[in-house]
Amino acid sequence: MADDELEAIRRQRMAELQAKHGDSAKNQQGEEAKQRETEMRNSILSQVLDQSARARLNRLALVKPEKVRSVEDYLIQMAQYGSLAGKISDSGLVEILEKVSKQTEKKTTVTFNRRRVMDSDEEDD
Repeated sequence: MADDELEAIRRQRMAELQAKHGDSAKNQQGEEAKQRETEMRNSILSQVLDQSARARLNRLALVKPEKVRSVEDYLIQMAQYGSLAGKISDSGLVEILEKVSKQTEKKTTVTFNRRRVMDSDEEDD
């Protein structure tokens, strides 16, 4: 009986190790795919932007990564469709940043709901 229990524990442990190894292989493939995508994005952006524009975009990425991601997507899309004549300078990047910020700008409104409360000062004449 002890041998049967020991064999069952071994099989269970082997199954756990195989599952864990399979998950790590999937994670590694996912990381490699992300790395390839990042390299592709960087190569396209280096072809599209000049050095000063690329430096500005990198500085902005420290503060607003979501905005930089949308600008990068926009630039990559423009490059893929061939609508860029040459490298984008710093001033051209500023114009694109302004355009993207206007499109994603959120308008907030503040409303005050004032409640009338019985105040003892109102009764004094």
